[in-house]
Amino acid sequence: MTKKVVKSTKPGREAMRERILETTDRLFYGQGIRAVGVDTVAAEIGISKRTLYNYFPSKDDLIVAYLSRRLRPATTSDLPPAEQIMGDFERLESSFASRGFRGCPFVNAVAELSDPAHPANKIAVAFKEQRRIWFRELLTKLGVADAEGLATQLMLLVDGAIAAALVRGDPHMARAARKAARVLLSAAGVENAEATAGIGAVDGSATGT
Repeated sequence: MTKKVVKSTKPGREAMRERILETTDRLFYGQGIRAVGVDTVAAEIGISKRTLYNYFPSKDDLIVAYLSRRLRPATTSDLPPAEQIMGDFERLESSFASRGFRGCPFVNAVAELSDPAHPANKIAVAFKEQRRIWFRELLTKLGVADAEGLATQLMLLVDGAIAAALVRGDPHMARAARKAARVLLSAAGVENAEATAGIGAVDGSATGT
């Protein structure tokens, strides 16, 4: 008797889930969460709304998945800590200059949803805290006395630069933030902050975009 071989549908399901998330990311970030409905996402992919709901039972589930997908771990490298910090500000300008830049997706989501109890808020807080801790760890390696306080100040510079670049449409706002970061590091006793300020831009983004 010949046994019937049943092929797993898992790879196909995972591929469809990723396709849904890629489309959602492009639409939510580019047009806004409120402006894009589930019907629009499904139509863009070429599937029915029922099929989409098989993967994400509600729009809130889709929003959470969209933001969670952008919540990437912040990792340190073998570069000197001060160079990593200044490099983070270098990357901002590259991000601001991209044609699709619309600010921080996490801040945008919180502002659009206007619901403190929405899971998106927790994800946004997790992202911002992750970046702050990343700064704090590098500052601790540099022997900065108040690494906690300075990490918060650097995060404020990042967030301020993102907002200014979005409002003004000027990617050079990142340069002003980088200069301010250099001043803060120098004031904290980081002697090589001045030397690392002119390093070239590196691929990636500290904004979550």
